Amino acid sequence: MLDSHLDNHILVVEYDPAWPGAFEREKAAVCAAMADLIVDIQHIGSTAIPGLHAKPVIDVLIAVPHFTAMQEYARRLAPLGYRHQTQPMESVRIFFRKGLPRTHHLHIVEDGSDEHRRLVLFRDYLLKHPEIATAYEDLKQELAERFADSRPQYTESKTDFVESIVALAVAENQEQESGLLARTSC
Repeated sequence: MLDSHLDNHILVVEYDPAWPGAFEREKAAVCAAMADLIVDIQHIGSTAIPGLHAKPVIDVLIAVPHFTAMQEYARRLAPLGYRHQTQPMESVRIFFRKGLPRTHHLHIVEDGSDEHRRLVLFRDYLLKHPEIATAYEDLKQELAERFADSRPQYTESKTDFVESIVALAVAENQEQESGLLARTSC
């Protein structure tokens, strides 16, 4: 039961300036294992927003040209400590986690897909709008206190806020007539 508690406990902590370096190290490891499959690899999630309190979990976004068998990703990522976790959105995002307690989430999406755009636009909107990032931080801290031992309730309770920001980000991005922002490859 201890393992389950460690894996599901929600803790929001102060921003750690070591998070970008942790992403870069993980990016190098993931690229070494999967470079031939990766079109884009980026740091997403709250740990990618300087100054934002967050769960101390580095979110890595990988875009691939087209999904391949999940077993191929699992085979390549297992030596790095990643385990596949089935998610309801498996048709648009394949999810892996690492560590106990969790230290990394890895999201595999198809390049240029709505999910790819959504995840990047959300991060970029928070980077451009510090007042929205602060509101998101406040919400996350409140939810972490309410749902400290229920990752599903914590995540579900953020959904409306996240989707409202994605809608704003999509509208802003269309006004600027720009596509998906800069890619980062291996």
